Amino acid sequence: MVSTFLEHIRYEKRLSHHTLTAYRIDIDQFQTYLKSQYELEQPEQATFHMIRSWIVSLVESGLDKTSVNRKIATLRSFFGFMLRRKAIAADPMLKVSALKTSKKIPVFVEEKPMETLLDDVDFPDDFKGLRDKLVLELLYGTGIRLAELVGLKTADVNLYEKTITVLGKRNKHRIIPVPTPLFTLIQQYQQTKEAEFGPNADPVFLILSDQGVKSYPVLIQRIVKRYLGLVTTLEKKSPHVLRHTYATHLLNRGADLNAIKDLLGHSSLAATQIYTHTTIDKLKKAYNQAHPKAG
Repeated sequence: MVSTFLEHIRYEKRLSHHTLTAYRIDIDQFQTYLKSQYELEQPEQATFHMIRSWIVSLVESGLDKTSVNRKIATLRSFFGFMLRRKAIAADPMLKVSALKTSKKIPVFVEEKPMETLLDDVDFPDDFKGLRDKLVLELLYGTGIRLAELVGLKTADVNLYEKTITVLGKRNKHRIIPVPTPLFTLIQQYQQTKEAEFGPNADPVFLILSDQGVKSYPVLIQRIVKRYLGLVTTLEKKSPHVLRHTYATHLLNRGADLNAIKDLLGHSSLAATQIYTHTTIDKLKKAYNQAHPKAG
């Protein structure tokens, strides 16, 4: 039944390869635990107490609560599938609750350093320089994820509508507006790419490596880390930090939270609400600086 479940989430739920791998690892670990502790071969036969015992063992092993909750979510999905297929009579996950975790505040770059990076830093006037700047401009100017940037195709860029079409999680497409200066940069990059590689350049994907083929995550991560290091002392310097920065700056300048949700490709508003902390922080700062009773 495990293999049937994995096929279901792969072909019917259309989850990403990374999510599928995580589900498989979680269930394999659960199966191993059941065999060693209860001599149980079929995970769908597990009881609430067995599941609870596994969760306790994960916590005692030092696994962080976020990872434990992901495994709980995997089992919740697995047993829900088993119940719908009538492979079990009752769902043993009904009494299982997720562990309480502290909300992490997203790491982001302030507006001034980003302005310095994109307006004042000199990028080499060659393919690599334009490519690197385009990577930063796209991540900060559209909020797309690392995987979405790597998979972005030349055909996804609409020069007339000034938009890009992004293939996000669960194979969902979304259209993101792009400012005119960024499209000018895209056109400059395309011309330089053709001059650099000619017909040998990958004709499908927008962002290419130094060899003229499709880029890869480590390359993008290196570019971001290198250039963010010029303007910020943040310990974390990653493409996802620029995604957080995009959302935070939009919200701070008055963008509607629902609009930001759609731009980021979030499935629910709850995922987007992590950015409201910045507005609250600014309100607190304004109050403390200006209100007579603030002190």
